[in-house]
Amino acid sequence: MARIRGTIGVLLVIVASAAAPVGGQTGLDITSPVAPATGVQTPSASAGGSMPSVGELVTVFEKATAPSPNGSEASEPAAGDWATPVKLVVIFAGLAILPSLLVMMTSFTRIVIVLSFVRRALSTQSIPPTVAVIGLALFLTMYTMAPTYARMNAEAIQPYLTDKASLGVAATKAGECMKDFMLRQSRKGDVALFVEMAKAPMPTVPTDIPLHIVVPAFIISEFRTAFEIGCLLFIPFLLIDMVIASVLLSAGMMMLPPVMISLPFKLILFILVDGWGLLAKSLSLGFR
Repeated sequence: MARIRGTIGVLLVIVASAAAPVGGQTGLDITSPVAPATGVQTPSASAGGSMPSVGELVTVFEKATAPSPNGSEASEPAAGDWATPVKLVVIFAGLAILPSLLVMMTSFTRIVIVLSFVRRALSTQSIPPTVAVIGLALFLTMYTMAPTYARMNAEAIQPYLTDKASLGVAATKAGECMKDFMLRQSRKGDVALFVEMAKAPMPTVPTDIPLHIVVPAFIISEFRTAFEIGCLLFIPFLLIDMVIASVLLSAGMMMLPPVMISLPFKLILFILVDGWGLLAKSLSLGFR
């Protein structure tokens, strides 16, 4: 029992190192920018280095959909500005694809795949339930994405709320922040593969790569990293199943399912080595 417990601890440490940034990932050194000085004070203005609050996001939505202040709805919009119906269509279209953006452009993909592997390796069927796994993955995603969201708040949301940037400029800045995050997690080989398939010229710096190339490269890299961690997590639990199966076979109890006997041992050992804590720590530290 002590030997198996030590093996599980060593393998979980290996998982923690596997979740760390891979040498083949693009190394963009993005420093946190200083929030621009605001001359107009808003009631819900927050510090530039913090995540945007719910109130600020609601203010952005209200401001983006508000009619032009210089006249009625029939008046012509200002040059470079969008009409209110167009803004409504764009914003509601963005809200419709928001779940896909959350899943495919953040750390949610890797986290939820690894948590699903853990549940499968423990052979606990639907325990923890799917809603709990999704909830844990969602809050771990918010934790790991906090620096990126803080940068988006400083470069896109606060300038838009203080009328220093238009809606289009703010959206572009927010997209650049997300692209920088995805490039830091993507492997160079995956990025080069999609650049080659798109027949696009080789960029001089990684930030010049278009977003439609960065997103699939990021998704493929996240799938590969998540499956690598999942395979390492399966090894200690597979060893326990093999030991229990050998004991049952030598005892002549061939009709007894080994999973029924090995499940309590796997749960006890996973709790003793603080598996959930090590897993959350390794997943959180694996993002740059």
